[in-house]
Amino acid sequence: MYEHEEYNVQIEEINKKKPNRVALKVTAAAMAVALVAGAAGGAVGFYMGSGDQTADSTTPTLNITQTPNVQATSLDNDLDLAPAHDDLLTPAEVYEQNVNAVVAVTTEGVTTNDWGQLSRFASSGSGFIITDDGYIVTNHHVIDDATNISVILTSGETLEAELVGSDEENDVALLKVDVADKLPVVSLGDSEDLQVGDQVVAIGNPLGELTNTLTVGYVSALDREINTDGTPINMLQTDAAINAGNSGGPLFDMYGNVIGITTAKYASDTIEGLNFAIPINDAMYIVYDLLEYGYVTSRPYMGVSVGDMDSVTASYYSLPVGVYVGEVEAGGAAEKAGIQQGDIIIGLGDREITCYTDLSAALKKYHAGDTATMTLYRAGAEVEVEITFDERLPEVETEEPAQEEQSVNPFEGFGWGTAPNPGTAQ
Repeated sequence: MYEHEEYNVQIEEINKKKPNRVALKVTAAAMAVALVAGAAGGAVGFYMGSGDQTADSTTPTLNITQTPNVQATSLDNDLDLAPAHDDLLTPAEVYEQNVNAVVAVTTEGVTTNDWGQLSRFASSGSGFIITDDGYIVTNHHVIDDATNISVILTSGETLEAELVGSDEENDVALLKVDVADKLPVVSLGDSEDLQVGDQVVAIGNPLGELTNTLTVGYVSALDREINTDGTPINMLQTDAAINAGNSGGPLFDMYGNVIGITTAKYASDTIEGLNFAIPINDAMYIVYDLLEYGYVTSRPYMGVSVGDMDSVTASYYSLPVGVYVGEVEAGGAAEKAGIQQGDIIIGLGDREITCYTDLSAALKKYHAGDTATMTLYRAGAEVEVEITFDERLPEVETEEPAQEEQSVNPFEGFGWGTAPNPGTAQ
């Protein structure tokens, strides 16, 4: 059912390698716990939170669009962690078959609020067991900033969990618990086989209290580009009820196979049934890299610092909207391609670039080593360059105090004032 030559590695071999548990932080825009936008005279909330938290949340704008030409993600037969089921089941049978492989995830941690004050938080979410020796998949935002992570089995047993790796950009995390006996596991389906109208089942822990809850719905749409704080994620849409605490739990097809990770809910007093899940094929790419390397490999890196050239600024200076290049890293992919400070990126491949979110989404189509055509605005004319991407490597967190980050103003020295969102590295 699956084909994936690049990651043709046996799961047993990965387990023997004892993945590096060094905490790795992938550079990306922060995932928001809650997003708020105005609509129809009322506030609309898009919740990605894992439960009650004392930490403040941010409120950037939510954009939901259809994702064109999303690349299919598939896996190799050798990496099937459990055989896929082929018999059509009822929701009750899906539940009975899988509930013991679904867990509650609870965390504790310390965060810094907008005023620089430290505060403790506790949160809860869901997860699902993918190997009988204790590997568990959940959302990144469920365990983000956690200092202690615990997993509660359906038996009520609580186990301390270790973070193997976490990818903020795609909101996927991998945990490991140590067990003496084999654990029940889920089977993995193929999210590329999904069609709008297919029935699906979610099992999770809404509100962090209503454990082992079943909800049923349908696939409402595929390939939704959900943008949280400048980080678009490809998701499928469902009307199966998803609430705080469901985050990180499994979404099953009616054969009892996991086809998604329940992640987000978009709702208000006037909106219901807009819920989202990360397709399992997309997520398992991340999981396998986290297992073997502790971070996601082959991500493209340009070696630039950029800022949005929004419509107001562009109009004032008679420039096109796009992404302004504030700095170019010496020896990086951008410099080798001939990209210069002051250029405005207006296209990448076949995608028009009007903001950083567009650029981030366009880059997800490429891997390190790929070559793409980039369209720039420079000195009153459009210029095309060929860029071959480097690999974006993770930042290793250390115990040393972090130096204060200096905000980059790409417009400094040009007499143009301040860019709206300067200093984003890409």
